[in-house]
Amino acid sequence: MLTMQHSTEILNRRKKFVPDAIGIFNPSTAASASGSLITDADGREMIDFAGGIGVVNAGHCPPPVVEAIARQAASLIHCSFNVATYDLYMQLAEKLVSLFPHGEYTKVMLTNSGAESVENAVKIARQATGRPAVIAFNNAFHGRTMMAMTLTSKVGYKLGCGPFAPEVYRIPFPDYYRYGGGFNLDEFSDYHLRELEDFFHVQVPAEQVAAIIIEPVQGEGGFNVVPQKYLTGLRQICDKKGILLILDEVQSGFGRTGKWAAYQHYDIVPDLSVWAKSLGSGMPIGAVLGRAAIMDACMPSTIGGTYPGNPVCCAAALATLRYMEEIDINALGRQVGAIVRERFEMFKQKFPVIGDVRGLGAMMAFELVKEKDPFKPDADLCKRLIAYCAGQGLILISAGVNGNVIRILSPLVIEPALLNKGLDIIEKGLEILPTSR
Repeated sequence: MLTMQHSTEILNRRKKFVPDAIGIFNPSTAASASGSLITDADGREMIDFAGGIGVVNAGHCPPPVVEAIARQAASLIHCSFNVATYDLYMQLAEKLVSLFPHGEYTKVMLTNSGAESVENAVKIARQATGRPAVIAFNNAFHGRTMMAMTLTSKVGYKLGCGPFAPEVYRIPFPDYYRYGGGFNLDEFSDYHLRELEDFFHVQVPAEQVAAIIIEPVQGEGGFNVVPQKYLTGLRQICDKKGILLILDEVQSGFGRTGKWAAYQHYDIVPDLSVWAKSLGSGMPIGAVLGRAAIMDACMPSTIGGTYPGNPVCCAAALATLRYMEEIDINALGRQVGAIVRERFEMFKQKFPVIGDVRGLGAMMAFELVKEKDPFKPDADLCKRLIAYCAGQGLILISAGVNGNVIRILSPLVIEPALLNKGLDIIEKGLEILPTSR
């Protein structure tokens, strides 16, 4: 029988038995969770602003999902969809198509994770186009498997892991905060679209590019939001040159931005899209969606696996989506986002260490800098703020290639009073922590 372990004991055992390379984003433990609260190994309740890194939009352990998992586990845990077809997979595929139609006819491949979704989207795009090259962006994060890691920008995630996958090219993300001086947002977008056209002449010809993959809101990269005109123009360039547009919605999907998909803010439709995280309320499940003609271009057995679309995970995902509809997850995303944005904008006026406030819906962040300079990130203050908040009962995590961005990924079911209590803790930390020298 398991007994309660104190946080320090658990963390010491972690150090002894778990590789140091598996990072600790927040110095906390977890024994149980419900809604927007985590109870740590010492019995202390913690307000959760991390959401399992954007996984529990519908809250921790929503009762309908817990019930669906238990019910399904009693009848069928695994048989492999390649071996025997079961209806739960089909129900989930049909539901996802209804939420995210990609043209007149859409097909779905289920996966185990966001990184696996990305890996398969690239394989699908290459087979559908007969082209080898893929273009990704600075500050992008697409996972830690080999192709996904190649597409990922942050060098710290890739140390000692090469050689990486070939025929991956990188272009600047339209980062208006750092590089937009002298332009309005539309002019800045036009500039970057022209740069992409030039890129095809000096780096890789468009005729060799299978796909361009982009996060509508960069997750690990620091919650950078792609400008409206840029994404619209990117869609047009892809159409003109026969390049497939892949949108990575792993962190931005399922109500996080106030819509089911972040791309729905932009009045465009991708050729392929990748999903995971909040789809299963913590169960390991993801998906690739795409236009049927693209999905059907793959050769037999070039996509698939043993576990994708596991029956218990499918049951969890279906229950999660039904629950999200019942509670109007998108309205909750807008509500949480409005509260956080208002408070963050107030923080920016009050604390010069905040260089930028940005985000979409409830996918909100602020960036800590020195001397109000976007090119002087203050990662030290960010770490100290996270540690302070942990000591005050708030779980908080960072983002950005320099580790200087505070991001909010709280469950969207969080009560306004609890949300503001957590924001009060952040504000107090900004007040009392000395700035970096």
